[in-house]
Amino acid sequence: MTLTGPRWSGPSLGGLTLRALRRHPEQTAFVSDSGALTYAATEDLIARFQHVLAARGLRKGDRIAVLGGNSAEAWCVGAAAQAGGMAVSSLHPMGSLDDQLFQLADLDAAACIVDVRGRAERAAALGASGVPVFTLGGNESGPDLLAEAHAAGAVTAKDLADGDDPALISYTGGTTGRPKGALRHNAAAVAIAHGVVTDFEIPFGARYLTAAPITHVAGTKVLPVLLRGGTVFLHNGFDPTRLLAAVARERITMILAVPTMIYALLDHPDFDRTDLSSLELLLYGAAPMSPSRLDEGLERLGPVFSQLYGQTECYPITALHRQDHLDPSLRGSCGAPVAGVQVTLLDPDGNPVPTGEPGEICARGPAAMAEYWRRPELTAQATEYGWLHTGDVARADDRGYLTIVDRIKDMIISGGFNVFPREVEDALTSHRAVATAAVFGIADEKWGEAVTAAVVLRPGATATAEELIQHVRDRKGAVQAPKAVRFYDSFPATAVGKIDKRALRREWPDTSGSA
Repeated sequence: MTLTGPRWSGPSLGGLTLRALRRHPEQTAFVSDSGALTYAATEDLIARFQHVLAARGLRKGDRIAVLGGNSAEAWCVGAAAQAGGMAVSSLHPMGSLDDQLFQLADLDAAACIVDVRGRAERAAALGASGVPVFTLGGNESGPDLLAEAHAAGAVTAKDLADGDDPALISYTGGTTGRPKGALRHNAAAVAIAHGVVTDFEIPFGARYLTAAPITHVAGTKVLPVLLRGGTVFLHNGFDPTRLLAAVARERITMILAVPTMIYALLDHPDFDRTDLSSLELLLYGAAPMSPSRLDEGLERLGPVFSQLYGQTECYPITALHRQDHLDPSLRGSCGAPVAGVQVTLLDPDGNPVPTGEPGEICARGPAAMAEYWRRPELTAQATEYGWLHTGDVARADDRGYLTIVDRIKDMIISGGFNVFPREVEDALTSHRAVATAAVFGIADEKWGEAVTAAVVLRPGATATAEELIQHVRDRKGAVQAPKAVRFYDSFPATAVGKIDKRALRREWPDTSGSA
């Protein structure tokens, strides 16, 4: 007998979630703006949502989109769908309407579930897509699944998913400027949780506070914390005053933050007079952190910092643990490969590079995506030579620690979010006054990278930098909006006539604070 096939694939993501919740029924699982839920109440809500989804005609194999903030209810409805054998795709809570509508169409979604708190207008706009909209909280956009769940009788949650059923379709930007969905089956989604539990030093009984969206990297820590018997404290948005007060009041032991959030905390007047002694682990990632600010954080908070590295297509890939941060030579590193992932550095021809030489970070392992949803050509490109290509260039030392030195792609990481220049350029050139635009990232102390735009106006046209920034914000959201705009009569060009972004970038000051 060989241990292969769905029977031997291990638990599904829904099954692992239910297992975690049943272990500590009386403990508190979630604390959010809407109140607290015990583990038992969380399981009960998942069961009720599962019953309601089935009553609404949603079935195993369907693809469900969810738009919500950091709420336990939104997390539970996603868990219910996954336990029912459905694939869940989160809509970016800060995303534009155009991108969200594209995602619904690309998914061929059977339903879109919207937590309407602060999103009533967006729920109505998504309903115009023709995809059935259900709400959490209720309004004219669609039936209130939360009310229906509370009205349902006593039900039991069931795990109906197999290891090879799709569980997650996570969208990321693409080189064409359109998002693309990274598909994971249940076995791969479970492998993410295993990787986090194994390599991210999650404390037992963790009291985990997140203000970053749990639709993205912050959400990959929720199930691991529950597996450790901990409590998840959900903040809807980052307010440094509120976060510092919560750490002291709730005796928080674990935080996930992007560097810009850490800088805001360090610079806050309440920082040094707040009792942060409970904090054991401060996970950071998604963007480069200023070495000088990291040194400051270690001096003022102690050895609680731990860096994570990965991407939508494969997560996690590396980790730089708390102990590693005590070695000053490693503070620019993104860490060593986690236990469940194989990593190599390849040259453009697919050959491993010698130790110390730069090469593209390529990975493979059970947590990697299966494919880009309905994009076989892009999947083939991303998995050339049998490895998943990250687009990041790094050097490895003799111990296996990686230091990222560049990115092959033009992607900008600003405030922990990925920004693709083509999308911003398209938004800028949709303005009546703009003839052409070039967008790139500039190293920045606060943002990691600041989205920066160079613009050539149409003859006789006028526009201000503030006007163009607002124009992009209206079309693409605040994350993609440039932090600065500079006007040119014409752009420098390369030998083949392309805009020379490298020459443009040299004209802008480096505000990263690094020497």
